Amino acid sequence: MSDLADDVHNNRMVALVRTAGRALMPKHDRYDLIAIGGGTGGLVATSGAAILGLRVALIESSLLGGDCLVSGCVPSKALLHAGRVAHDARHAGRVGVTTTVEVDGQRVMSWVRQIRSEIANDDSVETLTGRGIDVVAGRARFTSPRSVEVDGKALAFKRAIVATGAKAVVPLIRGLADVDPLTHESFFELETLPRRVVVLGGGPIGCELSQALARLGTTVTLLQRGERLLPRDDPEAGALLETVLRAEGVDVRCGTEASSFARDGEDVVVETSAGEPLRTDRVLVAAGRRPIVEDLGLDLAGVEHGRRGIKVDRFQRTSNSRVYAVGDVAVGPQFTHAAWAQAEYATLNALFPARLDAAARVMPYVTYTDPEVAHVGLSPSALAELGDGVRTLRTSWHDNDRAHTDDEQHGFAKVHLRGSSDRILAATAVGRGAGELIGHIAFAMTAGLGLTKVGRTIHPYPTRSEVWRTLAYDYQTQRVGPFARRAAAWWVRWLR
Repeated sequence: MSDLADDVHNNRMVALVRTAGRALMPKHDRYDLIAIGGGTGGLVATSGAAILGLRVALIESSLLGGDCLVSGCVPSKALLHAGRVAHDARHAGRVGVTTTVEVDGQRVMSWVRQIRSEIANDDSVETLTGRGIDVVAGRARFTSPRSVEVDGKALAFKRAIVATGAKAVVPLIRGLADVDPLTHESFFELETLPRRVVVLGGGPIGCELSQALARLGTTVTLLQRGERLLPRDDPEAGALLETVLRAEGVDVRCGTEASSFARDGEDVVVETSAGEPLRTDRVLVAAGRRPIVEDLGLDLAGVEHGRRGIKVDRFQRTSNSRVYAVGDVAVGPQFTHAAWAQAEYATLNALFPARLDAAARVMPYVTYTDPEVAHVGLSPSALAELGDGVRTLRTSWHDNDRAHTDDEQHGFAKVHLRGSSDRILAATAVGRGAGELIGHIAFAMTAGLGLTKVGRTIHPYPTRSEVWRTLAYDYQTQRVGPFARRAAAWWVRWLR
């Protein structure tokens, strides 16, 4: 029995084409809304429309849940959790607890798939049909601006949403295709953990999987073409993460590219720009993702697209006013929560006279390493362009009492303000739980609240969330100048 079939049998994963197959056929010839792609974007769009009692179809050619459930957010976070358990157990001696750690790679991967299958129930055919959604198995292709075809069956629509997502990019490097490279899409099909792995790419996926594997006993070499990890994040965050990964045994090599690959017996030999060949068992490619726009008939639908994906306006509308695009396939941020937000607005824009701009919403994002790296607001490069127009406040994790009690060694928080005002332009948090903390600032920015209002919020003690109160206090302290001090002294002199 194959890995996928084993998942379906034991863990109730829903494989549309391979298990349900032709049984999931469209019930109608015309729909109010069709969504192509059963990932987050398609699920949110069709669920919202079905709530309103509209005739809705969701078309998926592979697995419901999309990249996030099958090979992205869910299994990677389960693997990271397993790695964290092992790491914390090894270092428990710092607090007087001694234990022995043994990692069973096969059981780890089985547990990851179990978690995935449990969450998959939320996106099952039964769940969706219960909401009034027609789930259709097959590959959809536009045949005109108002119709698609699924396995020879023509379907007309009033509105359509393309949510086909993206796929891993495997670069054209000599010999790479011949050594059976892994991507995040194929990694979680492994029965056990590899003994040695070379990871190509120091972005979020490469860093997360490198740390998780190293903590679970795999020998990891991370090759990053750029000069630092997480190049789109705060430079201090990337530098701190590199220090942590090195301390945990990851051989991080920034400014290094793989130039060729070849097999030598059971080994894979990797030649690099540094001139030193590496020997490994597997190669894991984390070199980015490319929107899936091939074989969709987008030209027949009059939908403009390019290498970066389908072009959309601020309402997620394509060049065909009846067709919208959301998630990784649309030009824009590639996050699960971005797909959710875009699909929510796109559905209302498509079906009603709404003009909701998903791009205007505050969009946080997180790299789930340990420490986590979370950010919201303007990018570091955009902040740099503003120059002196930005005031930056910083506090260290060492100044947070809860971080001390939990023996957390690494982390910081920053808030970037507009000039002398308390208007928040961006914020970064690095540390355990940073992904949870960034939501505080995302909410404040969404509500139009400045750092002063954040500081007036009473945060329970001791919690990591106090980092925002600390920064707000620093801001207020800096505003107290000589005049305020003289005025206070004069006033108090007259008190009785």
